[in-house]
Amino acid sequence: MDSTYYRFFAPCPRGLEGVLENELLELGGLATIGTQGGVGFHADWSTVYRINLNSHIASRVLWEVGHDTYSTEEDVYRAAYRLGWPEWFASSRTIKVKVTAQRCPLRSLDFLTLRIKDAVCDKFVALCGKRPSVDRRQPNIRIDVFLASDGVTFYLDTSGEPLFKRGYRQATAEAPLRENLAAGVLRLAGWTPDEVLMDPMCGSGTIPLEAALMARHSAPGVGRSFAFEYLRSYDGTQWAEARKAAQAERRTQVRSVIYASDHNVAAIKMAARAFQAAGVGSDIQLRHSDVLSMEPPAAQGLLVMNPPYGMRLGKATELRAFYPQLGNWLKQRFVGWRVYVLTADFLFVKAIGLSPSRKIPLYNGPIECRLYEFKIVTGRPKRSRKFPSTN
Repeated sequence: MDSTYYRFFAPCPRGLEGVLENELLELGGLATIGTQGGVGFHADWSTVYRINLNSHIASRVLWEVGHDTYSTEEDVYRAAYRLGWPEWFASSRTIKVKVTAQRCPLRSLDFLTLRIKDAVCDKFVALCGKRPSVDRRQPNIRIDVFLASDGVTFYLDTSGEPLFKRGYRQATAEAPLRENLAAGVLRLAGWTPDEVLMDPMCGSGTIPLEAALMARHSAPGVGRSFAFEYLRSYDGTQWAEARKAAQAERRTQVRSVIYASDHNVAAIKMAARAFQAAGVGSDIQLRHSDVLSMEPPAAQGLLVMNPPYGMRLGKATELRAFYPQLGNWLKQRFVGWRVYVLTADFLFVKAIGLSPSRKIPLYNGPIECRLYEFKIVTGRPKRSRKFPSTN
């Protein structure tokens, strides 16, 4: 059993570095260092298995295998060649090299990608007499390389498919919200399973589904495989123990306090299928309804939503007319509730007619968003009405 601690980096949606750092510490990571777009940490392999399996926030877990300085393309080639690639995976594995850069003085990342691939393959030929094949679509081993202005860092991806691909969703909505961003929004909002949660514009159900997984202590990655299974360091016994521990942590029963709805019938059907596939179909009260016709299911709670915006769904002019109605709906019916709205439409906050108590910059993939917090404290509270389930 290898108890050596190595350096890793977990990227995440920008804006979630703080909640990711807390999660990594909870899962056993050590010496965390937050930076823009992710968190560095130290861990042994059993902890890396646990993080891949249990993290709601990380996009990947990358193993740092080398760092060097450079000034030319050949410097990068030599830095890659010096590394012990055959020590880490077999020549029978397929590979893909991905290069990203920030303030890199070299002109062509495509050429650098080719040279790094050549260095890896040349090292295998020199030591093993054969080279790994390249698979750009579904490689066994993904080599991530980051170039700063004068330094190059090499990583082996231990995750494979991004961690926000939980493995239970068979189809995606027209404008999907990434699962780890949804989980991060819930963390930023301070939601706990004993608080009523409502998403009245749930789309394909990402936010309520992530909440249900949290409430059940269900490991997001329990239904999928990982790239670390292709590394020489892979310990099948440790991995089996990690999966067994995660399954033992899962609660068999929870009190359902999660409500979800949407006006789109197709999205509701997609959400219902995803809830069932994830084993939380009984935990979420799901219905088809227009948002402005909804009543609060309790006197207090947390309302979280990711409404459509101009670049994504709907027409901008329609949304400008909708936002004031949404604000009036919240003021009239949701007194005593905390409300969090994630949107990429920066005119939203001016049109809704409410003053946010907090705003947090976030990114959904490449799209810049804001998470606005509203505390609804004015208006006259309405009596709760029954929220029927379609489950």
